Amino acid sequence: MKTSKIRKSARGKMCSLQIYPYCNNNTETTVLAHLPSMAKGMSIKSPDYLAVYACSSCHDLIDGRMHVTNINKEELLRCQMRGLERTWGQLITEGLITIT
Repeated sequence: MKTSKIRKSARGKMCSLQIYPYCNNNTETTVLAHLPSMAKGMSIKSPDYLAVYACSSCHDLIDGRMHVTNINKEELLRCQMRGLERTWGQLITEGLITIT
């Protein structure tokens, strides 16, 4: 899959996950981070519409590259859903996703 406009839109954005106290708030590290879904598997990402703007630290948390003991699975899922809502709000405002 080629880089989509949605993936490119993450550049320079604030992290929409904001997982406290790990978020680094560094817009230079923000990427479109794909959330777990039924479509995700080994070397297969979820669709771009199931992704959030994430700084490098929050991305590491949701992808399991950073292990912490003070955030349980339910809290991490809540952060992901909040981040998805924030990301979709920006994508809709920018006209990258339209709902008819």
